[in-house]
Amino acid sequence: MKKIKCLIVEDEELARDLLEKFIEKLPHLELVGKCEDPNKAMEIFQKEPIDLLFLDIQMPKLTGIEFLKILPNKPVVIFTTAYAEYALEGYELDITDYLLKPFSFDRFVQGVNKAVELIELKDKALHVGSGNNDPIVTEIKRDYLLVKSEHKIFKIQLSDILYIEGMREYVAFHTLSQGRILSLMSLKKLAEVLPEDQFMRIHKSYIIDIQKVKVLEGNMVHLGDKKIPIGASYREVVMEKVFK
Repeated sequence: MKKIKCLIVEDEELARDLLEKFIEKLPHLELVGKCEDPNKAMEIFQKEPIDLLFLDIQMPKLTGIEFLKILPNKPVVIFTTAYAEYALEGYELDITDYLLKPFSFDRFVQGVNKAVELIELKDKALHVGSGNNDPIVTEIKRDYLLVKSEHKIFKIQLSDILYIEGMREYVAFHTLSQGRILSLMSLKKLAEVLPEDQFMRIHKSYIIDIQKVKVLEGNMVHLGDKKIPIGASYREVVMEKVFK
């Protein structure tokens, strides 16, 4: 496993020291730096690549959310904050996890594991199709998809798809029988060609199978044991189409 380069942006010294202590306990993590404000963090981003960012939200000069919105080439991000009300906005910004202070080492490890998994998927996606001139495409047949991934072609039944997750330059098909299948493609284009009576986009990062939604909880829908956020701009359509 490659070393995951980490950066801490946190205005509380005790929180910075705790995160540093936790990072040092995990041999696959490498702490590149720790900053008390986003301006100093930007200088580090300009000097070297960062894989994983531990980011506080409430900071005096620039909030973590404001910083994230202007940060180019965003790394995988874990919010660290004492304010639970920011969780939903974190979903909108594609945050990997949300550590609510005070958090334990076990909870920290859970967040890191999710982040590392996403980083590895991202690296894998960058190598999918390398050395192969064939385009990476998805073909939609009558009731299934042909998805090219890792030099293979997967046949995915539409009825087997629980939801589809957009991860910047690639998408992950979460299926009932084949697990997760990763492929380079546009979630936007996929949403345009999937059957509208079965699938719909409910968030900038998620397409769901409408028939598999069983529960609405606030701004979330339940699909199996997974909770998917509903984007603010999609909520009215979701309520009309799924819960009318």
